[in-house]
Amino acid sequence: MATQLDLQEQEQLDALKAFWKKQGNLITWTLVLVLGGFAAWNGWNYWQRDQGVKAGAMFEELDRAAAAGDADKTTLVFADMRQRFPKAPITQQAGLTAAKVQVDKGQADAAKASLTWVAENGVEDEMRTIARLRLAAVLADAQQYDEGLKVLDAATAPEFTALVADRRGDIFMAQGKKAEARSAWQAAYAAMDAKVDYRRLIEAKLSSIGAAPGAAAAAGAASGASK
Repeated sequence: MATQLDLQEQEQLDALKAFWKKQGNLITWTLVLVLGGFAAWNGWNYWQRDQGVKAGAMFEELDRAAAAGDADKTTLVFADMRQRFPKAPITQQAGLTAAKVQVDKGQADAAKASLTWVAENGVEDEMRTIARLRLAAVLADAQQYDEGLKVLDAATAPEFTALVADRRGDIFMAQGKKAEARSAWQAAYAAMDAKVDYRRLIEAKLSSIGAAPGAAAAAGAASGASK
């Protein structure tokens, strides 16, 4: 009986050896790839967390400089973040913060550069659109109206449709193009949620050029009644 069991065990061992000889390399490489992928995934997550912590620390430094009104230091820190963490969302926020300080300190060219970088490198369309809205305002202040309008053409995030139209109206008005300004502000007013307070400002702009939304509606109603 023992001999029979020994023979069965030997047969099983021989079969296992034959199987391993045939499939061993494939199994080994499969395990290497699976375990390697798992290690890489863990390494990537660790690297992402580490990058996030470092970028966050630099943003805190930038934010302190911005609060102190130190445009030069804010610009330097943003330049460092832009080089080291270009894809981090907080770097794009840093660009917007840096641009605000730069505008406040009369550094229009630096603000244009910061906002242009965010507009071109922002990960999300919303962030790119915010940067373009602010960049268009800086360009308009510099009387670079055509450049500002061109920037707005690329501001496509749906949530900002009304604000983009409003900014376009401001630029047209600055150019003395009253009809174009009216059309842009009317589009902004129509796209803006009635519950948003900013809509009142758009209404005031329309009223200032004799195109108050209520007046236009009343005129339309009167015209319809006369027919």
